[in-house]
Amino acid sequence: MRRREFLAVSSAMGALPLTRTIVQAQQPHGHQRDYYELRTYQLETKEQREAFDHFATEAAIPALNRLDVSPVGVFYPLEELGPAYVLLTHPSIESVATLTQRLANDDEFLQRGAEWLDAPAARPAYQRMESSLFLAFAGMPHVETPVESPGRVFQLRIYESPSVKTGQKKIEMFNDAGEIAIFRRVGLNPVFFGEALVGSKMPNLTYMLGFESDDERAAAWKRFGADPEWQTLRAMEEYADEKILSGITNLMLKPAPYSQI
Repeated sequence: MRRREFLAVSSAMGALPLTRTIVQAQQPHGHQRDYYELRTYQLETKEQREAFDHFATEAAIPALNRLDVSPVGVFYPLEELGPAYVLLTHPSIESVATLTQRLANDDEFLQRGAEWLDAPAARPAYQRMESSLFLAFAGMPHVETPVESPGRVFQLRIYESPSVKTGQKKIEMFNDAGEIAIFRRVGLNPVFFGEALVGSKMPNLTYMLGFESDDERAAAWKRFGADPEWQTLRAMEEYADEKILSGITNLMLKPAPYSQI
């Protein structure tokens, strides 16, 4: 799409209802763009974490996969006990909306997960759970699993913008101006890029990168910073950070041994 055409479309999209954005993402071709649900489970004790890992391995992930929610990523901070970050990849908005009921109708899930699901208030399985919903970027419509080594690490980044309009500008920078392509070329291996539809710190876009090691991560970011195309892109006034970004959250994570990402 030519730049002028894209800008006209993106400006119009800013005024469209969320429902229309969702419908446009679900055209034929199986499904064109993933929906991502990122859950954060607050775990405060070793027992809660061990119970969560058992539940995820024996009950939750097999059931989610049966319901076409796949792959499922489970991640922890590099050092701390928690929280657990769970990335659910959905083929449609209907999948998101109906997941709880479909799991409630899955007898195997209920049986295998009974101890965790029925945990009493006096001994809760977790303290709280928060969730955010994202629509995959057009420039990267599906989740990817770019790294596989046991020592792989992941970087989860949240870019907050001061307004919906400026948030769309940052998304444009990734999709249309070529920032995703630069990421790929220098070894910043994307797992997903998502526009936040529901959640905290809105408006925001959130993305995850995967690396075979932390040394690889550091080297890739160094290549990115020195890349001529990136230097040209970041120098464009319309994409200046001070205009389109108001906050960045950066989290370093490791996958649980059973994570599918």
